[in-house]
Amino acid sequence: MAMREKIEQAAARYPDQRSAIMPALLIAQREHGHLPGPVLEEVADILGVERIWVYELATFYTLFHTEPVGKFHLQLCDNVSCMLRRSEDLLTHLENVLGIKKGGTTGDGLFTLSTVECLGACEMAPVMQVGDDYHGNLDIERIDALLARLRAMVPHAAGADLAAVEPPGE
Repeated sequence: MAMREKIEQAAARYPDQRSAIMPALLIAQREHGHLPGPVLEEVADILGVERIWVYELATFYTLFHTEPVGKFHLQLCDNVSCMLRRSEDLLTHLENVLGIKKGGTTGDGLFTLSTVECLGACEMAPVMQVGDDYHGNLDIERIDALLARLRAMVPHAAGADLAAVEPPGE
C-alpha cells in the first residue's frame, strides 16, 4: 500500500484532518526514514491542512526526525531526574565509545546520539529511548550491554566492531 493510501486510511478515523497529522507523520517517517521538507509538504497536501501545522508537529516532538538518523537512534534523557542520576556521565561514555558527539551519527550509520528534555519515565532514571523501546536504570555496564545487543542485530556490525563497546581499560 502506498504512503498516500495509508495516510488517507488513517485520516479517515478522525473527524478533523488536523488530528490526523501525527499518525500521518509516523506513516511518512516509516516510509522515508526521516521527514525532509518535501515529505512534510506532501503530508500536508494529502491531509488538506496548512503546511505550518505539519511543520510545527514534526519539529516539536522528538519522535519525528527531519534529518536522517542512524539505524538505532539513542535518545538519552537529560532532564533533572536523569541528570541527578548521572546521565551526563552516560552521555560522555556514549560519546567516547561511539566516537561521536551529541547530535552525531556513527560513520557506519548504526547509531545517532541525541539528548531529549524528558522521556516521562523518571521512575527508571536515567533512561534512554532506542526506537520505540525505553531502557532505564542505566549505568555504564548496561549501556555497553545494550550497545552490544544492538550491534549484534546487524550482521555486518558483529565481530571486530563489537570491541568498540568494551569499557575503556579492559
